[in-house]
Amino acid sequence: MNEQRVSHSSGLRAWLGLLVVLGPVLLVAMDGSVLFLAMPKVSEALSPTADQALWILDVYGFAVGSLLIAFGNIGDRHGRLKLLMTGAAVFGVGSAGAAFAPGPELLIAFRALMGVAGATLLPSALAVLGELFTDPRRRASAIGIFAATFAAGFAIGPVVGGQLLSRFWWGSVFLINLPVVVLFLLLAPVLLREVRATRTGRVDVLSVLLSAAGILLTVYAIKHAAAEGPAAAPVATGIVGVVTLGWFVRRQPRLEHPLIDFRLFRDRVFTIAAITGLLPLAAWSAVAYLGGIYLQSVLGLTVLDAALVALPGAAVLTVTCIVTPALVARTGTRAALITCHSFIAAGLLLLMPTSVFGGIGWYIASTVVAGIGYGISFSVVADTAVAAVPAERAGSAAAIAETSNEIGNALGIALLGSLAALIFRLQGPDLAGTLNETLQIPGLAPAVIGDAKSAFISGLHAAAAIAGILHGALAVIALRWIPRTFLSTGDAGTEPLAQDADEGSRVR
Repeated sequence: MNEQRVSHSSGLRAWLGLLVVLGPVLLVAMDGSVLFLAMPKVSEALSPTADQALWILDVYGFAVGSLLIAFGNIGDRHGRLKLLMTGAAVFGVGSAGAAFAPGPELLIAFRALMGVAGATLLPSALAVLGELFTDPRRRASAIGIFAATFAAGFAIGPVVGGQLLSRFWWGSVFLINLPVVVLFLLLAPVLLREVRATRTGRVDVLSVLLSAAGILLTVYAIKHAAAEGPAAAPVATGIVGVVTLGWFVRRQPRLEHPLIDFRLFRDRVFTIAAITGLLPLAAWSAVAYLGGIYLQSVLGLTVLDAALVALPGAAVLTVTCIVTPALVARTGTRAALITCHSFIAAGLLLLMPTSVFGGIGWYIASTVVAGIGYGISFSVVADTAVAAVPAERAGSAAAIAETSNEIGNALGIALLGSLAALIFRLQGPDLAGTLNETLQIPGLAPAVIGDAKSAFISGLHAAAAIAGILHGALAVIALRWIPRTFLSTGDAGTEPLAQDADEGSRVR
């Protein structure tokens, strides 16, 4: 054995340990979406520019996504519990700072700090489950609960934010993190034990810097061009970002311990699974963010009413994530992936009838139908993370799975959100960069307000249509590429999606 395993029975202690681990997981997921309904209130209080508003939303996801792989490797080598404890403490500090940030610049900085801390929590938390539950079937059940918690966090984030904002100021959406952090820091040393891999190997710092810098520079260029139009500086920044990412990709095969083993993507099934980790989160985050603005700024719903409208979709998503592992065990991963992308595509296209004058029913139907697909995708991707690799690579494998989710969450807002912003800039009254900024201008004529709202809805429709088409295409690809005999990773550890790259195996 290459791993110093701690002998845990899957009894009361293991399940209590799971509950403790789920606290940080829920927080990290919630904070990826809690601001979707809160942004109008944040905009009123801090008056961010269009560019700053997008960074407030997605700098967290980019910080998490760009560092997950690195922290997965660090946890494997230097201790998962130690990393969990440190990350939870830093997450609490960042949450307190964000709650009382006096301006958009500091709010962005503290959100980034929370993202760095979140990157330490997810891979180690999922890896710890492999130590708590050594029985394959119970471990699969625990991973299913983990996936449901992660999905529920994303789903209920806007709802929780809406409930808090109906009673308190906008900073309360961050302060709710502190009791969970304190409870985790008190209970984790009692119920969890330190585990690390015996195999050592340094984390390539240059690769970490290249991946983070490449993502941030590329997305900054896209967002700047969408919000303010193309210019020499953002174009040059985008080119530098793309070149940096290319350097990162070319560097990985030369490393003894790469951050991402791109050889796994030679297999079609693994590639589809990885895209399934990214694309649904991209669609969900973009539509949730734009939908929150639609419900409040276009239709005039209160924050509380908008949160209630989001509840049916959140409930369906969470329940689907819980029941999916049992269904996949019967039907297989192939059917699950095809069903997943088909439901998301159908749900997104249900947003097309929404308009300035109404559409709440269409919005609810969209979130419910798409929620089935989102729940399947979250559960299927998480199910492959730990069972696919040897125990000593559990943190790294978990990080790859979670990276696709977090990058998808951030890219959805950055790319699809930027597309919506571009359409608003081209079709709107050209008075401000966003709908909320435009509506805050005093003395606007009703016709101008109508034009601004119509331009925003055009952007919402474009983002939903493109995401829906991509999901429909992926359903067709899954139908053609995935063998009918392909089994779920949750079937007691049989037919794992990917064997560890250190063993030189190809994905089956």
